[in-house]
Amino acid sequence: MDLAILSAPIVGILALLFALYKANSINQVSPGNERMIEISNYIADGAMAFLGRQYKSLAIFVVVLFVILTIAPGLGFKTAICFLIGALFSAAAGYFGMKVATKANVRTANAARESGMNKALNIAFSGGSVMGMCVVGLGVLGIGLLYIIFEDPDIVTGFSLGASSIALFARVGGGIYTKAADVGADLVGKVEAGIPEDDPRNPAVIADNVGDNVGDVAGMGADLFESYV
Repeated sequence: MDLAILSAPIVGILALLFALYKANSINQVSPGNERMIEISNYIADGAMAFLGRQYKSLAIFVVVLFVILTIAPGLGFKTAICFLIGALFSAAAGYFGMKVATKANVRTANAARESGMNKALNIAFSGGSVMGMCVVGLGVLGIGLLYIIFEDPDIVTGFSLGASSIALFARVGGGIYTKAADVGADLVGKVEAGIPEDDPRNPAVIADNVGDNVGDVAGMGADLFESYV
């Protein structure tokens, strides 16, 4: 077997280790004052609650499709296993990316407030790099390992199908929630109550920021993972 194929899982693991290093470096940065931490926790809790509910619904779809692929003529159990791993890796990329993004958000704002734009940009870029490295690392690791095990490109295509299945629902579901929360926050806050845009006194602003993380981080991450694999 080609050395490049054998080294692919190692490269994937290195990318994931780099993502872990970046995530740890973000955690070391100060999140700001108590009010900033409080609002950040609301956003993080809302984002994780949405993602948990979405993944529970997706799990049913994945299990049903896994059974169908297993019994389908010409596909079989091996393709179904690749599909399942692709779905799990896609969900994991979105989860880890959003987990770090909700931590990087408040730290970026605090860095801009205390130290200026350079440090804030550095933290924001580091937070985004975690999502990128997770996409690359999990993609290369998954395809590399499955090709080494099965040595059949037709079977490994199940991995891409799994990634696409998660990306479809994550992107659409997250996008609908994001836009609904955005419109709701604007109508209630600016039009009815006369509160400035993105004012934390408006509870819908929390939902709006939750939607930004869900749609633009987890949904985008799953979408990128699908395109990558």
